[in-house]
Amino acid sequence: MLQDIILLITGLAVGAMNAIAGGGMLLGFPVMLATGISPIHANASAAVATLPGSLSSAFGYRKYLRQIPKQYLWLIVPCAIGATIGALILRRTPPGNFEEIVPALVLFAVLLFALQPLLHFHLHKHLHGKSKGDFTLLWISIGFLPTAIYGGYFGAGFGFIVLAFLGFTSLKDIHKMNALKNLAGATIAIASIATLWNSGLIDWHHGLVMAVGSTIGGFCGAKLSQRVSTHAFRIGVISFGLLAVAYLAFRTY
Repeated sequence: MLQDIILLITGLAVGAMNAIAGGGMLLGFPVMLATGISPIHANASAAVATLPGSLSSAFGYRKYLRQIPKQYLWLIVPCAIGATIGALILRRTPPGNFEEIVPALVLFAVLLFALQPLLHFHLHKHLHGKSKGDFTLLWISIGFLPTAIYGGYFGAGFGFIVLAFLGFTSLKDIHKMNALKNLAGATIAIASIATLWNSGLIDWHHGLVMAVGSTIGGFCGAKLSQRVSTHAFRIGVISFGLLAVAYLAFRTY
């Protein structure tokens, strides 16, 4: 019972974090490990835990989703294809090998989270004043493919890369970008779950309990993100992420 309460509360935080700035599974993943399941099962279960939060976040951003040009919705196609490939690779990864690379994967996600604002700024500045039409959108969709492969294999951090790529587009409102990011996240989670459904890697109990919390947290986070600054929030996530990396490295090596 206590474990379920912890998973539920963690899900609330994960959903809110993903809606506001991303990085929710930097918290959710270590908590799942602390409950006793293996890294590869915690990773596979993350898609179940985050899917409802991504959907409720997208609903919370629905006003901005309606304002996004319809051609941007084609970006969900490479997300679905890439996530399926990534999840298939995960299915074929021996659990022992995955556990060895987990600290590096989490560190990579933390670095993406820390550098995402800088990366987004430079990408947006680089293309300032240039044409950003359908041709550019085609190249962005190609860039989405390896991003989605990473998302299907290890979900934490892919949203930061998505936001960076959206800096190439004509979208200037961060809320529109977050709305599209959450829609991409939901697509990746659905494709991952479909691919891993009968693999035996998903811990449905852990995933579904955390999913209940992430649903509420995702909707509330989408509303809060439109009112609050994310600077202090970002520092807190980075600090926790680095502590998680240290813990996972000590546990593994």
